[in-house]
Amino acid sequence: GWRSKMKKTELKRTTFKHIESEIYSYHDYKKRIKEVRDEIINGKRDYDENVGQGANSVREPGRPTEKMAIMLVTDKKLQHYENVISAVDRAFSLLNEDQQKVISVRYWGDRHLNWEGVAMKCNVHRNTALKYRKQFVNLVANFLGWE
Repeated sequence: GWRSKMKKTELKRTTFKHIESEIYSYHDYKKRIKEVRDEIINGKRDYDENVGQGANSVREPGRPTEKMAIMLVTDKKLQHYENVISAVDRAFSLLNEDQQKVISVRYWGDRHLNWEGVAMKCNVHRNTALKYRKQFVNLVANFLGWE
């Protein structure tokens, strides 16, 4: 099961918080990926046509499809967003229904709910909700390759 995929090392508090902020940003990242892809595909994205070449080097004549493909691959932010989304999706798919509910309510539901509120809304004990949180954040970190 998903527990066997967990590394036994504890995340540093700052790393844990950072991973949590990435999880909170999940839907923003999805939206941003769509926007960036649309910008690239519709040609509204600025990019340097002379990347990696000296001033005197010969430039390739315009090859829009190839340029588009290169831009999609080289956009670092886009890659980061996709890595986070992939890690969150993988981790989330390994959770059972109760765990998924707690994670959804906490990270993508009412931001004003504290852990007590999340637990009540999900009909679990606060400690159980916090345990699910820890397991999920560690799993996401693991899939992102964070220690």
